Amino acid sequence: MSRVTITEARAHLASIIDDVRVAPVYLTRRNQTVAAVVEAGHLEQLLEDSAELADIRAVDAAWEETASGGEAAVPWDEVKLDLGLSR
Repeated sequence: MSRVTITEARAHLASIIDDVRVAPVYLTRRNQTVAAVVEAGHLEQLLEDSAELADIRAVDAAWEETASGGEAAVPWDEVKLDLGLSR
């Protein structure tokens, strides 16, 4: 894990861009990590994974709510019939 100050990052931006192909570079200010520079492809994957995880958590929460309320899940085939999507 590479850590550089923001001042160092300004002076060596091209080098940092090369470094992030291997691992993130963390930027610090007053010895506190304030940001990270990551490869664009890795960020896109992280954002996709984050959205997927949010969906999974929402489904889990819905199942828990259904279970704790004593409700039974409605089968998908029944939902389609009620909506007129199948016969």
